[in-house]
Amino acid sequence: MAGNSQRRGATRKNSKKQSTPGTGGYGRKALQGKGPTPKAEERTYHPAYKRKVAAEKAEAAQPKSHASRTRRSGSAEEVIAGRNSVLEALRADVPVEVLFVFHRLENDDRTKEILDIAMGRGHEIREASKTDLDRITDGAIHQGVALQVPPYDYKDVDDLLDIAAAQGERPLIVALDGVTDPRNVGATLRSAGAFGAHGILVPERRAAGVTASAWKVSAGAAARVPVARATNLVRALEELKKAGCFIVGLDGGGEVTIGDMAFATDPVVLVAGSEGKGLSRLVRSTCDVVASIPISADTESLNAATATGIALYEVARRRSEG
Repeated sequence: MAGNSQRRGATRKNSKKQSTPGTGGYGRKALQGKGPTPKAEERTYHPAYKRKVAAEKAEAAQPKSHASRTRRSGSAEEVIAGRNSVLEALRADVPVEVLFVFHRLENDDRTKEILDIAMGRGHEIREASKTDLDRITDGAIHQGVALQVPPYDYKDVDDLLDIAAAQGERPLIVALDGVTDPRNVGATLRSAGAFGAHGILVPERRAAGVTASAWKVSAGAAARVPVARATNLVRALEELKKAGCFIVGLDGGGEVTIGDMAFATDPVVLVAGSEGKGLSRLVRSTCDVVASIPISADTESLNAATATGIALYEVARRRSEG
C-alpha cells in the first residue's frame, strides 16, 4: 500500500554512500596537485642534470668555427690528448688555454703532476665526461685528460729583420723549405736559440709550423725565438735579399762546404730543405750559394734540424772570430 512505511524495504537506511558536508573550498589547493614531473636533466640533484651541465661547459670550451679559431696565417687551436703527452707539454711550459679532466679521473703519478702544474700556474681546469673528451679530442686516446693550446702568433718577415736591427746585430735567419715534421721545427728552434739566430721562416702551406710537438722539442726555445710564416717562401727570400741578406742553401750536393762559406760574417739566411726532397728547384735557384756539410759516405743525408744546427754553429764560430 502506498505510504505504508511498515512494508519491508520501503525506507532508506543511512549508509556510507550518503553525501557528506563539503570543505568550503579549503581543499582546493590539495586537489590541484604539483604539476607534471620535471625532466631528469632539469632536476639539480639528478645525474642527468650534472651530465648536461658538463656537456654545456665542454661545448662552450670547444673551438668554434674555423673562421673564429683562426688568428694569423691560418693557424688554429690544437688539442693534446693522453697523460704522457699532456704532462710533457706542461713540463715544457707549452701555452695553455684549458685543461680538460675526466670528472672521475683515476689518480696516478702522472695525473697528480698534471694537476699540480696546472693549478700552480693558474691554468683553467674543466671537468668533462668521457663523451665530451671523445668529442674534444676527435676520438683520440685521451686517458681522461686533454689540453687545449692556443694558436701560435707568427711574425712577419720584416719583424725578424727589425729584431736584429734592435739588437745591433747582423741578421741570422733560418728558413725551412717544406719541412713537414714538427719535431724538426722544434729541434731547429732549439739550435736557433743556442746559436743566436734572430728567427725562423717557414712556408704557410705544405710545411709544419709551431705545433705543440714542435714547442716540446724546442725545450722552451719557441718562447724566445720568433717564427715568421710566408705565403710564398721564394718571394720572402727575394725580399730578404733586397734587405741585404745573403741566401745560403744547405744541400748534400753543394758548390762549397759549410766551412768555406764566404757569407758567414754577413747578414745571412740559412735555408734547409725537406726531409726527403731537399731544397725545391725554385728555392735552390734563389740561393746565392749552396753549401754542403761533409759527412761519412755511409750516411745518406742529415735531416733539416741537424744540418741547420751544424751550419748555425759554423756561422757563430766565424762571427766570434771576426
